[in-house]
Amino acid sequence: MPPDGPVNGRAWWRLDLASHIPAGKSIPDLSKTRPAGLKLAAGMVEDTLSDRRTVPHGPVVLGGYSQGAIVASEVAFRSRVRLSGLVLLSATLVDEAEWQQHFQERRNVPVFLAHGRADRVLSFEIAERFREKLDAAGVQVTWCPFDGGHEIPAEVVVALNNFIEQLHLAR
Repeated sequence: MPPDGPVNGRAWWRLDLASHIPAGKSIPDLSKTRPAGLKLAAGMVEDTLSDRRTVPHGPVVLGGYSQGAIVASEVAFRSRVRLSGLVLLSATLVDEAEWQQHFQERRNVPVFLAHGRADRVLSFEIAERFREKLDAAGVQVTWCPFDGGHEIPAEVVVALNNFIEQLHLAR
């Protein structure tokens, strides 16, 4: 497996994970970085969400897996896009100091956060820190740790379906 994931995998930008592995660790820590492609990717998502030809008026649940979760977090914590829910699957903190300044602004947005305890791509420990910081800011977090790696197992899908059902989105 290359340092940024599986061969033929999709990405918004190259993460160069190997260059972010701290001394004495085996998993990258991106929490103090601001990836070069993040602003562009988040801007594209924001543009899509603001285009009423693409997204009709109504509830919006934004989410992503891995790098997509990073982009979704960037949109949630650095923009004013209206959200009814945020889904972060195998997420990690990036630009932590900046994002944290905006956590309280999303207190009314329920967040679903799932991460594998054996994830060797993005740190479970950092995902736990993400959850703790969101909790401390008063964000309603549904935390779904699981015994697995960088993946979305069936138990997460079931928990995510329950989370979305509980949002009581207008249909």
